Amino acid sequence: MPYSIALAGKGGTGKTTVAGMLIKYLIKNGKKPVLAVDADSNANLNEVLGLEVTGTLGNAREEMKKGAVPSGMTKDIFMSMKLEQAVAEAEGYDLVVMGQPEGSGCYCAANTLLTGFLEKLSANYPYIVMDNEAGMEHISRLTTSNVDILLIVSDTSRRSLQAAVRINKLAKELNIGVGKSCLVINQSKDTPPDAVLEIIKNAELELAGTIPEDSMVYEFDLNGRPTIEMPEDNEAVQAAFEIFDTIIER
Repeated sequence: MPYSIALAGKGGTGKTTVAGMLIKYLIKNGKKPVLAVDADSNANLNEVLGLEVTGTLGNAREEMKKGAVPSGMTKDIFMSMKLEQAVAEAEGYDLVVMGQPEGSGCYCAANTLLTGFLEKLSANYPYIVMDNEAGMEHISRLTTSNVDILLIVSDTSRRSLQAAVRINKLAKELNIGVGKSCLVINQSKDTPPDAVLEIIKNAELELAGTIPEDSMVYEFDLNGRPTIEMPEDNEAVQAAFEIFDTIIER
């Protein structure tokens, strides 16, 4: 079974950037190949990784539902072909983008085939990093299940922390097979104040560490440069790596 890490959190906390840093960390430490899964309907993990996406699993599902399977080709062969086309390959990791959520009508057959092929694909990778959409929808739909680590990303704002607490609570209530939940405070300007630590403590949520606000992260994002290419001596990257050292089994 692959070692899986799912990221969650309120929008705007830098969750996808942290996912990129995590992939960078795994590759650096020889934990590869990594399967990166962009499960956010507003997909942009490929931009963090510097990869071009030519197809998504959502597109394949739509094509099958609309009867785009060529004559003489079975649906399972069609979906298998589409899945292979949707995998963007890179050095040490591959990326697959889930794409837009389901539209109207029944997607049962397409989803069944898609789930089966995705499970087969996942078996080829010792590590999986899943970047989920903001909020809690992915958990309430059980998209994030049976993961070793649920990495919840927050900033220091009260609303973001409250979202992190609710995500952690919902994951426990649904009993979806999360090995452990950890909180990372991103874009931190200072040491978390006592009020923040009190919220975390009362929620019984483990604080794995903080990643400082960093101008280089902003500059890379502004200029469209893949943040996975940031140097390892960058302060934010170093802080992230230290966090990953403590939460990921060696």
